Amino acid sequence: MRAFNAINGLVVPMDRSNVDTDAIIPKQFLKSIRRTGFGPNLFDAWRYLDEGQPEQDNSQRPLNPDFVLNQARYQGAEILLARKNFGCGSSREHAPWALEDFGIRALIAPSYADIFFNNCFKNGLLPIVLPETVVEGLFQEVLSQVGYRLHIDLLQQRVVTPSGVTHEFAVEEFRKYCLLNGLDEIGLTLRHADQIRAYEATRAHQEPWIFGVNS
Repeated sequence: MRAFNAINGLVVPMDRSNVDTDAIIPKQFLKSIRRTGFGPNLFDAWRYLDEGQPEQDNSQRPLNPDFVLNQARYQGAEILLARKNFGCGSSREHAPWALEDFGIRALIAPSYADIFFNNCFKNGLLPIVLPETVVEGLFQEVLSQVGYRLHIDLLQQRVVTPSGVTHEFAVEEFRKYCLLNGLDEIGLTLRHADQIRAYEATRAHQEPWIFGVNS
């Protein structure tokens, strides 16, 4: 998992409330568990004018010119600005996989669905909660300024606008530690690899039948 410290990222506005995980990554793409390759199908039903299928050549598909991710001014965005209850619906972990694979590093919204919120942290995304009035102001600024960027500093827990206005956000300390160090659940476990190997060696000696060894 990529570590997250600070970014100065282009912002793309997703001006819809209650965006569910089936919109983020439609159900037909859930067969793969590779964690990569989902970026081209992020918001697939809104992004393209035809119905997407797994392993399809997306470069040949007709794009919806009205969808925000297809607009030239937002190409290369790393920060997704969203409305309330982002990531509702089913608990598919493919949703943060698709966002991260597309290039999104952080999200800003007034609220998120709980499971999606937790899955973001487990996959290197930073979901920031800011008051609805602040988010509304950011929407207005993004829409009025081409190339609008925000500076997000996880260590200091703040979002800084181009004009220098600072918005502080809360993040649980353990989640912050994991993001700063690029540690998912597997990474956290592997920090204790030597102790795990020592424990397994002791068990193999004391209880060899568990490991298929006759004493």
